[in-house]
Amino acid sequence: MRKIAYLFAFLLFLAACSKKDSAPVSPTPPTPAPVITPPPSLGFLVVGYFPSYRDPNAVPDVKFRMCNVINYAFATVNASGGISINSPSVLTAVTTKAKANNAKVMLSINGSHTDFKAIAASSPGRTNFVKAVMNALRQYQLNGADVDWEFPTTSDGTDLTFTTLMKELSDSCHTNGKYYVTAAVTAGKYTGGIRDAIKSELFAYLDWFSIMAYDDFNTSVFFLHHSDYALAVTCMNYWISTRGMPPSKAVLGIPAYGRPSGITQTNTVLTYNTILSQGGSSQSDSAVVSAGGFTNYKIYYNGQPTVKKKATYAKSFGNGVMIWEKGQDSHDNTSLLKAICDTIGRSY
Repeated sequence: MRKIAYLFAFLLFLAACSKKDSAPVSPTPPTPAPVITPPPSLGFLVVGYFPSYRDPNAVPDVKFRMCNVINYAFATVNASGGISINSPSVLTAVTTKAKANNAKVMLSINGSHTDFKAIAASSPGRTNFVKAVMNALRQYQLNGADVDWEFPTTSDGTDLTFTTLMKELSDSCHTNGKYYVTAAVTAGKYTGGIRDAIKSELFAYLDWFSIMAYDDFNTSVFFLHHSDYALAVTCMNYWISTRGMPPSKAVLGIPAYGRPSGITQTNTVLTYNTILSQGGSSQSDSAVVSAGGFTNYKIYYNGQPTVKKKATYAKSFGNGVMIWEKGQDSHDNTSLLKAICDTIGRSY
């Protein structure tokens, strides 16, 4: 009996030691489900496009500080949904310069209507596109994507496939509020399939829309301004008042270039900076210039008083301005971006 008692005591001792030596096992916390939500608002937007053919060193740092968003143009889509970035080294330089001056960088994506139509029409094509865009955003450490499809239309069903494509891209960009997603849209002045292709559902999916309130020209009619103040009011009023675009997502496009009226646009369209170099005034909206084999023709553009008026209107009625494009602006006191920032009170 004594041996049995000793054995029992020994077994109890071993069991106690085993419990003391073994650490308690904590349950593995569940992985939180991803949340689809937009990133934080950037406030009033000053968006400047920067095309791949511009030299970042030719645009001073202050012009980057004047914008809180830089849209790098472009990455180009192909029929399978892949994208190719035009001049990746320029994108890297622009990104470095923008971030050093506290601006976000978006990758703007263009391509032919045929290729956009092909990828948007199928689930594999849309998936390839979304994956390609997300990989590029991660690789180049960008802040979001801007889609510049010119243009989906109701006439071939791309209004529906565009909506689906942007919903899928939005879901990926907005996972845990990581990336912004935006689109450039038609001015909205003229009725038809292109204007009607922008469905109201898109207003919930995207963070803002750059309204291209310019290029309203006619090669047969003289004395027609392609982007006057009246066009800005017409476009913003259509998208916000008629279509119900949230004012917080409406960004007014402003050109940094001029167009003639009543003649060909080939080689006669000039940058704002070039117009000034030919004697045009920053305080006017038209000048007499020579280019493309034409002598002393009239060109129409936006001077500082007009962009100030547009910026004031955009701030009271919408939530931003967009300029195409930064390299076309002047870089001194005649600058359009400077006039915009001075008007809205944006420090730089």
